[in-house]
Amino acid sequence: MVVTRFAPSPTGFLHIGGARTALFNWLFAKHHGGKFLLRIEDTDRARSTQAAVDAIYGGLKWLELDWDGEAVSQFERRGRHAEVAHKLLAEGKAYHCYCTPEELTAMREEAKRAGRPMMYDGRWRDRDPADAPVGIAPVVRFKAPRGGSTAIEDRIQGRVEVANDQLDDMVLLRADGTPTYMLAVVVDDHDMAVTHVIRGDDHLTNTFRQVQLYLASGWDLPVFGHLPLLHGADGAKLSKRHGAQNVEDYRDMGILPEAMCNYLLRLGWGHGDDEIIDQAQAVEWFDLDAVGRAPSRFDMDKLLNLNAHYLRQADPARLARLVLPELAKRLPTGTSSAAEERLIKGLNSLTERSKNILELAENAMFYAMQRPIPINDKGRKLLDGEGRPVVESLRSALEQISDWSQGVIEEQVRQLAVERDVKLGTVAQPLRAALTGSDKSPGIFEVMEVLGRDETLGRIDDAIALT
Repeated sequence: MVVTRFAPSPTGFLHIGGARTALFNWLFAKHHGGKFLLRIEDTDRARSTQAAVDAIYGGLKWLELDWDGEAVSQFERRGRHAEVAHKLLAEGKAYHCYCTPEELTAMREEAKRAGRPMMYDGRWRDRDPADAPVGIAPVVRFKAPRGGSTAIEDRIQGRVEVANDQLDDMVLLRADGTPTYMLAVVVDDHDMAVTHVIRGDDHLTNTFRQVQLYLASGWDLPVFGHLPLLHGADGAKLSKRHGAQNVEDYRDMGILPEAMCNYLLRLGWGHGDDEIIDQAQAVEWFDLDAVGRAPSRFDMDKLLNLNAHYLRQADPARLARLVLPELAKRLPTGTSSAAEERLIKGLNSLTERSKNILELAENAMFYAMQRPIPINDKGRKLLDGEGRPVVESLRSALEQISDWSQGVIEEQVRQLAVERDVKLGTVAQPLRAALTGSDKSPGIFEVMEVLGRDETLGRIDDAIALT
């Protein structure tokens, strides 16, 4: 059975790049009828926070990337990690290193002067522990192979290889006995029966070291797939200067989760010319063979265009539930009791003018306002002069309508325009101002039907009384 995992560190929000990694792991597992596991890599106790854990859970749930079983805490498995390190010690595959902080600093400075990366020189690799200095608590280091090379048959990057003399003896247990990330990841992936490790290509160097640890432990290797990182629209690595990085920030911007998943899916993976790919299609089509090796550029305009598509496809009742909290923020007097019902009826037209929930809320405000509604400057100009008498004369005709439907309303308004020998717009525009408080809205006859007879007549009365 295919088993994938997403293993974020809870030191901050769920990054948009991490969300794509989670999505690819989730899709790969679902495509193969396998399991998608969640592990919180919280071994860095100084930086790990419960707020960050909650943000990870919240981001994944918003994206509807459900995981199988309970989330695993890496920190809670530290005893198991230490057990593996001690087994490697007993087998002569690891050793105690008694280097002092001064010695390590000297190695680092020498490497800096030579213009090379810091590498531990192995001075305690074969040294007699009897030579250990007094008062120095040792770390446990892995005895990495010295000759030859380590290769990975990567499902995305292809075959990648590194000479073993480029990899030093990494620390497995710190001086206080706590495990390092490098040890914990390997032990956890093995114990969780992970078959495919799909993660960012910034982990590629770590993978060579981890492969050596798998082999030393006598464990089967998982299949590795390293995803190219996301870049901004300018081609540079995605960072704060490119805008939001937090998945939940995009939710707060009014992006729908299905739009975000569709967009992330298309960042580095393709299926012919298909751009609109729903979750069911994604599960059916997704595999690692179609993941590209080049970095993908995050383009906010493309995301918004995709989001606009999903807004138009969404259930109006669901959109109304998303829009109402935004309206409550914008309307100091609150929303009317009939707001949700009106929104459900009127949102289809409003989505044609909106790219996100925030725009949709802005465009839908006139449906939710309590009487008397505010009328902006452009709306007031439409009611000045002949506008208010036109609306007043229309009011008595509208009051006689028993079948309050769009077609019947339009017929009455057109008839008034003919009687007054004016264009329809001369009647419709002041009417629009009275009913919406603005000079812009969906078709005014649709608006009137959505508002209903009593609310329409009441708003007209308010506009007539406006001084």
